[in-house]
Order: sequence, then structure tokens, then C-alpha cells
Amino acid sequence: MALSTHESFPGDIKITNNEEEVATEEEMSPCVPGQTKTSAARVLTPEELDRLSGERALVSDFKQMKLEKEAQKNWDLFYKRNTTNFFKDRHWTTREFEELKACREFESQRLVLLEAGCGVGNCIFPLLEDDLNIFVYACDFSPRAVEFVKQNPLYCPERCCAFQCDLTKDDLRDNVPEGSVDVITLIFVLSAVHPDKMKLVLQNIGRVLKPGGIVLFRDYGLHDHAMLRFKAGSKLGENFYVRQDGTRSYFFSKELLAELCEEAGLQCVANDYVLRETVNKKEGLCVPRVFLQSKFTKLGQSQSS
Repeated sequence: MALSTHESFPGDIKITNNEEEVATEEEMSPCVPGQTKTSAARVLTPEELDRLSGERALVSDFKQMKLEKEAQKNWDLFYKRNTTNFFKDRHWTTREFEELKACREFESQRLVLLEAGCGVGNCIFPLLEDDLNIFVYACDFSPRAVEFVKQNPLYCPERCCAFQCDLTKDDLRDNVPEGSVDVITLIFVLSAVHPDKMKLVLQNIGRVLKPGGIVLFRDYGLHDHAMLRFKAGSKLGENFYVRQDGTRSYFFSKELLAELCEEAGLQCVANDYVLRETVNKKEGLCVPRVFLQSKFTKLGQSQSS
């Protein structure tokens, strides 16, 4: 996948003085132009290694069970606090994932997209504006987020169908025909799911994906700066942390993601770390960001056999 070397990264991932929180795009800007794709994880400094190795105590089992039980409530409260103002519209999506247009067999082909974890529509509405020949299914864990999508002036039932869904247990086929979707986006979504349930999410989306269809993935990568800033008492498990507001975040290695997708019947096409340095203007620090950007496909029966 071609990655832009001139466009700034979207304001979805943000850093402030508190590692559990996130900052606005204006508070972060590139230290150096562009970003780098690599197959190797970022190498930690000795100080960073010491910090990670010192994180041995985990959040209690009782609290972890409570966080899992209240996961939907915590995300609903997140959208109640921030409404539609937190994330910026993702106009970068078609630049980063050329398959959103290139997968058409002919120019006038209607493209069917599923955004799994749509939030308040920061990805789907720029796409609907940019491409008139697209239909979007959009689902989110938070009922409040789905309502914000439906209240958007750009929401049109003839071109978009938004619905609430817990991807770990609700069958997508109740709202999306099986094997009908050309492209599925999974952007900063899987990291919020408990690692034990990630495979269930991938199996779920795989059922509605066409043979030959594409899953486009982008999420937090292993050794991202946000991972290193969590304080004691935030660690839930290996590479898994809880923020102050009760929402959780996992930091992916490419090996784990590839294994999960393979077990869910998806074949890896591309799977790379994206390294980018950003500056936190409040603190005047240049910090390393790490994301994992990947592409998986669903094989047809003849291909899989």
C-alpha cells in the first residue's frame, strides 16, 4: 500500500500529559516529513525497556471483569462527553488504502463497504461525499455513536445503513447479507476488544465479506509511545492497558495479527508497521508513534482448497 509522505496523519491518535487520554491534532505535528513502513518492530531504548520490564503488576481480576462487563457503557459515556467533536474526519482513508477505489472491476461498479466500529462517522461521511457510487454499512458498539451517525445531515438510508453491534457476539448477518461486502475497514477498533475475543470479531466480519474481498486494518502498533506512557495500575495483560475513562487499548505485533487473521480464515496480503514521529507541542517533545497497517483477503473456495 502506498503511504502518503506529505499528508499529516489523522487526529484519531492523540497524546497529552496523561497517557490514558488523547490530544487534538493541533497539539501534534510531524517532526519529520512523512512516515516509514517497516516489517520490524520499533527498537526500544534501554530506558524504555526498563520501564516496560518493571510493569509486572496487573489490574485485579475483579476489576478486569468489571471493565469487560461495562465496556459498552464506557464507550457510550465517551461519546456522551465528546459527542461528534473528538475525532477529525478521516479524509486520509482513500489515500492510505487505494483498494477503496481500485478494487472495482469496472469504474461504474457499486462498491459495498462495511465500517466495523464506525464511531460517529468520521470515516464514512468523507467516503460518501467523495464516491457517489458506494453503499456503506456502518456499525458500532455504542448506541449513542450510532445515533450520532443517523443524525448527521449527510446520512441517507439509500446509501448508508447504520446499526448497533457488539462484534464479539452479535451476528453481522442480521443486518448485512452474507458474502456481500467488497471492503471492510477495521480502523482503531480491534485494539479496544479483549484479546480473547479478537478472533470472534474477525470471524464475524469474515462471514459478510465476499470471496476475494479485502479487510483494511490500521491500529496501535507494538511499542507505540502511548503504550509506554501508561502509569502503574493500568496494565491488564501483555500489551493491553486501560485508560482513565475505562476504555481499553491493545498494542499489536504484526505476528499476532497475522495469526489471528489466519485462524479466522483470512489471508495476509500486507502487514507492516508504520513509524512516525510527532511533536507534542504542550510538552515540546518529539515522540515515536507506531501503528500497524495491514490488508487481508478472503479466499474463494477454490483458492482455499
